[in-house]
Amino acid sequence: MKPGPDREYSESVLAAELHPERFAVERQHMVETQLRARGIRDPRLLNVMASIPRHEFVESRYRDQAYEDHPLPIAAGQTISQPYIVALMLELLQLDFASKVLEIGTGSGYQTAVLSKLASHVYSVERHSQLAGQAADTLSRLGFANVSVVTGDGSMGLAQHAPFDAIVVSAAAAEIPPALFDQLREGGRMIIPVGPPEAQELQLVRKHAGKALISLREGCRFVPLISDAGSP
Repeated sequence: MKPGPDREYSESVLAAELHPERFAVERQHMVETQLRARGIRDPRLLNVMASIPRHEFVESRYRDQAYEDHPLPIAAGQTISQPYIVALMLELLQLDFASKVLEIGTGSGYQTAVLSKLASHVYSVERHSQLAGQAADTLSRLGFANVSVVTGDGSMGLAQHAPFDAIVVSAAAAEIPPALFDQLREGGRMIIPVGPPEAQELQLVRKHAGKALISLREGCRFVPLISDAGSP
């Protein structure tokens, strides 16, 4: 009898669990073909993304696709960004080990994990309590200790922990949220997708003499940043 799709799925998950070295090979392939080949050059970032088990941050049904070049669905109608977009955004922040980072949109916690290996401490804000709880549990289980996951309105940031050396926003805003810019230290950097769903652009924002210096990077597609004030 030919196995059905459920059996084929179960067998593929079991095979992956029994052969973890397969994921190491897939991670390295991801780094070489999706990141380095497309212009990501930061060696520290490349090494970190070659080491972090992205498959641990996706649902078991999608583990076979964990290192492919596309987003994947997670709970609460959200997504985990494709590896290249994660790498591009974090490379633009130019982080060092002393950096204190604010992340808006924890999602699955994968990007949080990458940030934790590049910075001193990561404060991550997630609107959906289900996602925040799952991400915090996964990060703790995998030993990422220098992270704090908070449930809240990402558009308001975390003023009690400001200023931040860098801010990364994983949801698209109609404009740069003033509260986030205020919480960026002088000389700090923020990367954020801005614009409507059909015309979003990544913007690199640098704070110089209290003003925003904005560089447009490339087109993208993110879920909207929702504010408790009611406006996306």
